[in-house]
Amino acid sequence: PSSAAIGIHFYPIWEAASLDEWLYNGGPYELIVLHFLLGVCCYIGREWELSYRLGMRPWISVAFTAPVAAAAAVFLVYPIGQGSFSDGMPLGISGTFNFMLVFQAEHNILMHPFHQLGVAGVFGGSLFSAMHGSLVTSSLIRETTENESANNGYKFGQEEETYNIVAAHGYFGRLIFQYASFNNSRSLHF
Repeated sequence: PSSAAIGIHFYPIWEAASLDEWLYNGGPYELIVLHFLLGVCCYIGREWELSYRLGMRPWISVAFTAPVAAAAAVFLVYPIGQGSFSDGMPLGISGTFNFMLVFQAEHNILMHPFHQLGVAGVFGGSLFSAMHGSLVTSSLIRETTENESANNGYKFGQEEETYNIVAAHGYFGRLIFQYASFNNSRSLHF
């Protein structure tokens, strides 16, 4: 991270007396972190635009906001709250682990209910995404031969179903338990 003497001031290269001073005071940290946050926020917009143009719902970009919010919290919000970018999370592996240990020691974040809900939401979302992907790929109605991609047989906005709901019901009933599954696709896909 940048030097504690810099605080939360913007510290571009031209503000330092020399390149050596800028490097010594941690100028690249601000440059990398601010460009990283700008890049991932633009990537959310790109995902939103692609889903809109393809006629899809925007849930992929909405789901991506969870790790972006976590990154913004440790790279931007927490350092501003502490009054210095020197308190931000370092960009290395050992520095990240040290940051997590110090953060837990100073703030007891693991016992905070909102942190627990956020972690459960991120892990639960990844679990449901994995279950959904395995369910869909295991019950697709194949429209192509074995020598071509299964994706070639489907088009956006097609009328006929792309998967077998009976096979999906049986698979999901065995994946979780029998009554966790829906035997009618309309009761699930609103």
